[in-house]
Amino acid sequence: MSTIRQTWEYYATRLRASLATDHDRGEVSATTVVMAAALIALALFVGATITSRVRDKANSLDLD
Repeated sequence: MSTIRQTWEYYATRLRASLATDHDRGEVSATTVVMAAALIALALFVGATITSRVRDKANSLDLD
């Protein structure tokens, strides 16, 4: 049996096992929601900071 086939069968088996156990779970805890919101806020802050610094640097260039 080739390595690719073994890997494919392994992942297919893991997927079936995961799908079988996921029927019991489904609730999202408040902690998960708060952590997701915090990570999104952090990403927005970092993006805004980088954008601001790049824009300030571009505006300060003397192209004359």
